Amino acid sequence: MITKGTNLIIVGILFSTLFLGCASEREKIFPQRTSLTESVYSSVTIQPDSLYQAHAIVAGILDENLVEEGAVVQKGDPILQVINSAPKLNTENARLTFLLAKENYSGESGVLKGVQDQIDAALLKLKNDSINYYRQKRLWEQNIGSKIEFDNRQLAFELSQNSLGLLENQYELTKKDLFTKVQQASNGYKSAQISTTDFTVSSKINGKVYALYKKVGELITTMEPLAAIGSSDVFIIELLVDEVDIVKVQLQQKVLLTLDAYTDKVFDARVSKIYPRKDERSQTFKVEAVFDSPPKVLYPGLSGEGNIIIAQLEEAVVIPKSYLIDGNKVRTAKGLVEVKIGLQNLDKIEVLEGVDENMEILKPEE
Repeated sequence: MITKGTNLIIVGILFSTLFLGCASEREKIFPQRTSLTESVYSSVTIQPDSLYQAHAIVAGILDENLVEEGAVVQKGDPILQVINSAPKLNTENARLTFLLAKENYSGESGVLKGVQDQIDAALLKLKNDSINYYRQKRLWEQNIGSKIEFDNRQLAFELSQNSLGLLENQYELTKKDLFTKVQQASNGYKSAQISTTDFTVSSKINGKVYALYKKVGELITTMEPLAAIGSSDVFIIELLVDEVDIVKVQLQQKVLLTLDAYTDKVFDARVSKIYPRKDERSQTFKVEAVFDSPPKVLYPGLSGEGNIIIAQLEEAVVIPKSYLIDGNKVRTAKGLVEVKIGLQNLDKIEVLEGVDENMEILKPEE
């Protein structure tokens, strides 16, 4: 006869058997000791070193592209020519103003010559008034002549002295003023000449012309780029790193990258520059790297993927990330065990404390 107590025992045995059966069916692993590399993933774009966009500093119409795309240029080589008639007219007006200022300063019909003529006349009058004054003075000392006549000669002499002094001061002031105007006109003429030469856009570096953005006859403004110029043989790797990972990146860290154009190759590089400003749109930071040994053929804009090596361990106890529960626990036959984690990559994580290579770990239920 089966009693109620017997029923409970049978149910308990069946439940235990069922649980153990389910546990035995779940995936199990043992932690493994192996090498582990932690890296930061990034998208990759190849760009020439010193790449910049050339602009005209004056507006006009594109008269001629002086080079073709792909041309190798030297620093100072003309790239394109812009035309505009207004600066040429301004240059001519500035030249005429400069010539007029020079003529007024030192020419035969200059303003200074007119003042000098007045000085020469004032000197003659002073000389004459001086003779009359001292003659009248000697006569007056001999009680010859009238006091009024002596005073008139003295007044004329003093007025001539003052007049000469004023003219000499006027001459010096006029000379300084005319010299200043000559210098200003000269500077204006030089500036106008520079403005005329600014219509030729030249290369700022030794490199290659990668793009020409305008066609002959199109309107040119100072805001629009006209050409893209960069190094012809030195390329840099641009990596966009998520803000969560940027604090792990340091200069000279190794970078492993693949390019879509070279699908069967992995290239080595080193971090050379970290830009401190975050791109608010993409929430990423730009990092630059340089090839240890670049491929022979590279083009601007080649894309790919990269991994910046943050740390490497030759001997690490690791488990798959999928076996981790709540970020710091694993399930064993004895239940949940808290662990301390270390390095990690996309699918594996290092376990520092809590389990070892001899402890079986169960995969969490999905």
